[in-house]
Amino acid sequence: MPRTRSSLPAPGPVRLGPHARAALRPTAAGITSGFWQARRATNAQVSIPQGPELLESAGNLRNLRLAAGADEGEFQGAYPFVDTDVYKWLEAAAWQLAQAPDAALAAQVARIVALVAAAQQPDGYLNTWFQLVKGGRRYQDLRWGHELYSAGHLIQAAVAHHRATGGTELLDVAVRFADHIDSVFGPPGSGRPIDGVDGHPEVETALVELYRETGERRYLELAGYFVDRFGHGALGGEAYCQDRVPLREATNVEGHAVRQLYLLAGATDVAVETGDEELRTAGERLWRAMTATKTHLTGGLGAHHDEEDFGDPYELPNERAYCETCAAIASVQWSWRMALLTGEARYGDLIERTLYNGFLAGVSLDGERWLYVNPLQVRDGHTDPGGDQSARRTRWFRCACCPPNVMRLLASLEHYVASGDADGLQIHQYVTGRYTAEGIAVRAETDYPWDATIRLTVEETPADLPWTLSLRIPQWSREFRVHCAGEPYGALASEGWLRLERTWSPGDEVVLELPLEPRLTAADPRVDAVRGCVAIERGPLVYCLEGVDHPGGGLDDIVLDPTRPLAVKQRPDLLGGVTTVVAAGRRRVVPDRGWWPYVPTDAVGSPGTDDGDPVELTAVPYYAWANREDGAMRVWLPLS
Repeated sequence: MPRTRSSLPAPGPVRLGPHARAALRPTAAGITSGFWQARRATNAQVSIPQGPELLESAGNLRNLRLAAGADEGEFQGAYPFVDTDVYKWLEAAAWQLAQAPDAALAAQVARIVALVAAAQQPDGYLNTWFQLVKGGRRYQDLRWGHELYSAGHLIQAAVAHHRATGGTELLDVAVRFADHIDSVFGPPGSGRPIDGVDGHPEVETALVELYRETGERRYLELAGYFVDRFGHGALGGEAYCQDRVPLREATNVEGHAVRQLYLLAGATDVAVETGDEELRTAGERLWRAMTATKTHLTGGLGAHHDEEDFGDPYELPNERAYCETCAAIASVQWSWRMALLTGEARYGDLIERTLYNGFLAGVSLDGERWLYVNPLQVRDGHTDPGGDQSARRTRWFRCACCPPNVMRLLASLEHYVASGDADGLQIHQYVTGRYTAEGIAVRAETDYPWDATIRLTVEETPADLPWTLSLRIPQWSREFRVHCAGEPYGALASEGWLRLERTWSPGDEVVLELPLEPRLTAADPRVDAVRGCVAIERGPLVYCLEGVDHPGGGLDDIVLDPTRPLAVKQRPDLLGGVTTVVAAGRRRVVPDRGWWPYVPTDAVGSPGTDDGDPVELTAVPYYAWANREDGAMRVWLPLS
């Protein structure tokens, strides 16, 4: 429908081209208070400001000075992609500057942007590992070199910096690098010397965004070439680096989880801009397979520590779950692109689950410590030497991909919550703040996820023109109530959307109420690791038990009594203020087995008995675990 353009928020990480074939277009919400604003404030005040110091101490910034000829010494770092930590921090800082002026942060950004520009070689190439360690021998190890992966993060940082500040200093660097890549890589007959891809997808979605920013179609075509080059043996035909089968033919996600998800995000971007129906169908097919057979309850992805990859269908371990924080971020990025492409609400469901659980657990409540992996169980007596794959929060990592990745998602989070189309405004995630689309502004007040009443007030609306306010009804919600302009509204949600169409007036109010009773959740019986167990959930939050709340026996012997009701308790004193769930359980009595723990099933007391001492179980939100003391934790609980 026609309407007058209003001032729209600055574009975020995804800005569709003018001819994009997408059902929805991204807009933004100004997040002003509540749950996510508190997390974002910590990110802005603690995590992001510490970035330059940490990047200096780890050697990332010194490597750039060495490449620029401004320092002397040797390369620091264990990996060829350490430059990306700088680029992701720059992206996070740019999105933060887009929200609020900060002279000190702006000065740091300007200093580091100048350092990046100085390190770039005259033909546009930039990678300090190859410039300093490999004698400039470029593109000789595409499987492990990460040269295009690093370029992708540089491009995304440059686009963010341009959109947030209007400055072209970093964008000029990115354009020169992209032009260099375009002169080197291409299919046979293109006149370019290399027909191949990087072992770690990432540059694909970055090139599409650079096309959207500059209008230069060569970047979109190059992204499409890279997407389709995977799966044809250029990298040895290994699933690990997405080279076993072409994406268009794949039937399930496989290999390194982050690589798979970054490739799928790039493929979805290409499908949006080109209208490629085969890529769209592949994305829908693979997303369904992933969520049905390879996604943990927390939204976490990745079953194996070895090669950081997806396992087989329904292979979803607990204590050995990998669930890398970066994989959760990549999942959000891909699902958002699929939501825009298709208009379907289910992608917002997975984004919500991942944000509140698998993603947010990756950063401590104080914003200073991190988890690279996010298991669903840590056993009693667990010993952990620390490090990247530790189940203990760590100040920084040798492979520090996750911390600045968390920073950039939190800093840009308002761009993942709402969209618009010709019919109106769609709200994917519920936050306190202001949602806007063309000619439309709606203010929201809510204490979600602790309370699931969402009060929406129309502030701006086209005069005398009907439009549709679409509210995502979460997949976990079995029922809902809604009042529109003071009257009960009885329409059912259609495929996850509740659509309210009317001619609106400023001041019109919609109140959506979702049930927040705690619930027990069981897994598909093919998930062997949790057969006979349940998990506690409330609203979008997955809960867990921690050893610190259950002294005198640990968690390995606890069983939950499903016949006793669950209760909620408000705990403003705990973990920054949370709602806990209280359940009834017992400590299983297991007879001493001696030196051999296996017995025939007909042996007396062979499985142990559940008639031990009753115990009150206190479940806390999973995102808040490991913020008090090291110890046991578990999400899935055996039933008595």
